[in-house]
Amino acid sequence: MAIVAFFLGLAVGIGFWLCQQFWMRQQLQQWLGGQTVDSFGSYMPIMSRLRRVIAWMKQERQQLEAQLEEGRQLLQVAPVGYLQVDEENQLVWCNSQAQEILQIHKWEPSSPRLLLKFVRSYELDHLIEQTRQEQKAQVREWVFHPACQNGSEMGKTRSLTLRGYSWPLGEGQVGVFLENRQPLVTLAQNRDRWMNDLAHELKTPLTSISLVAEALQGRLEPPWSQRVERLSGETNRLIKLVQDWLELTHLEVDPGNKLVLKSVDICALIQSVWQTLEPLARQKQLNFEYSGPEQVFLEADESKLYRVFLNILDNSIRYSSPQGKIQAIIATEIVGDRSPHPQPTLEHEIIQIDMIDSGAGFSLSDLPYIFDRLYRGDPARARQSLDPTQSSGKAYATSPGSGLGLAIAQQIITAHGGTIKASNHPQTGGAWLQLRLPCDRALLNPNL
Repeated sequence: MAIVAFFLGLAVGIGFWLCQQFWMRQQLQQWLGGQTVDSFGSYMPIMSRLRRVIAWMKQERQQLEAQLEEGRQLLQVAPVGYLQVDEENQLVWCNSQAQEILQIHKWEPSSPRLLLKFVRSYELDHLIEQTRQEQKAQVREWVFHPACQNGSEMGKTRSLTLRGYSWPLGEGQVGVFLENRQPLVTLAQNRDRWMNDLAHELKTPLTSISLVAEALQGRLEPPWSQRVERLSGETNRLIKLVQDWLELTHLEVDPGNKLVLKSVDICALIQSVWQTLEPLARQKQLNFEYSGPEQVFLEADESKLYRVFLNILDNSIRYSSPQGKIQAIIATEIVGDRSPHPQPTLEHEIIQIDMIDSGAGFSLSDLPYIFDRLYRGDPARARQSLDPTQSSGKAYATSPGSGLGLAIAQQIITAHGGTIKASNHPQTGGAWLQLRLPCDRALLNPNL
C-alpha cells in the first residue's frame, strides 16, 4: 500500500507541475502580446523569445526617450512658451520661454508641483480646465499680472497681454502654448498715440485751408475756380478723416461714458437716416424696404446710433446695383428667463436689425477685416466693382471714404453692449450687416 500511495502522489505532483507549466506558457504568451513562434523565429524557446521582446521594448523606450528629449530641445528654442500639466494640474514640464513669461522660479522637472504654486492666473486655470472638460483645442487672450515676490520690485513689474493655445493630451494632461503679445499691443498703442497726435496737429491747419478755399470760391475765373473747388473738396475729406479718427479713438478709450442715453425709437431713426440719404439713392433709383414693428424703443445714444445707420446706409447706396433695393428688417428675441415676472423691466430681449443691400456683397478675402480701421479692401477688386460690365468681385469696404465708417459703427454698437456681424446674404448675394442690441422688454412695449 505504501508503494501504491507513493506512485499515486508522484502522479498527482507531476500532473500539477504540468498544469503549472501550461499556465505559465499561457501567461508568457499574453505578456508577449499574442506573438506566435514565427514572429521571433521558428522553434525558438519561450525564454529566448521573452528576452528578445524585452530587448526590443528597451530599444523602443530608448527611441521614445530620444524623441521626447529632441522635442523638448526644440521647445526650448521655440519663440513661444510651452507648459504641460497632469490630471491634477501639477506642472510636469515647461520651457524657458514659459518660465520667463509667467515668471516661474525654483521649478525642477524632477519634482512636479501644483501650477498654482508658481502662477496665479484665473484665466490660465480656466483655459486648462475647459480644455480638459471639452477635450478639444482652445484659444484665449488675457492680461496677465505677475505676482511680485519682492516689494522693492513692485514698480518694475509690468502686466503682459498673453494668448494661450491649449491642446488636450492623454491621461487628463493638457499642453498650453503661450504667446506674449505685449510687444504688439505696445506697438499698436504707440501707433495710435502717434496718429492721435498727428490728427490733432492737422485739424487746425486743415480748417484754415478750408476757410481760405471757401473764401476764394466765386472770386476766381476758370480754370482756377475749378481747382479751388477741388482743393476745398479734398480738404473737407481730410477734415472728415481726422474727425472720424478722433471719434473712433475716443470711443475705444472709454466707450461707456461717451454715451448720452435716452429712449430712442429705432424704427423712426432708420427712416430718418434714409430720408437724409434719399437724394443719393434717387440717383441710382434705389428703393428702401422696411419690415418689422412700427415702434421699437431702446435706451441708447440717439446721435451715435444715427451715425451707425448713416455709415451703413451710405455704403449700401454706394455699392448697390442701379434700380436695386435696400432692406431693413427688425425683429425681437427673448433671452434668459422666459417665466412671468412681476417687474417686466427685468425681462431682457434682443433687438436684431438686418441691413441688406443689392450689391455684389463683400469680397471673401476682405470679410475678416471689414471692421478694421483704415481698411478699404483690395483696390483691384474695387476697380472691377466699379465696372458696370462686371457682375461680381466687388470689395465692399473699398470706397472714396476714410475706411473708418464700419470701424466706428462697430465701436458704437459695442459701447451699447451689442454686436455687429458682416456677411453676404445667402438669397440676395448682397452685403448683410446684422446688428444685435440688448433691450428691456418694457421699452419694447411702452404702454405696459
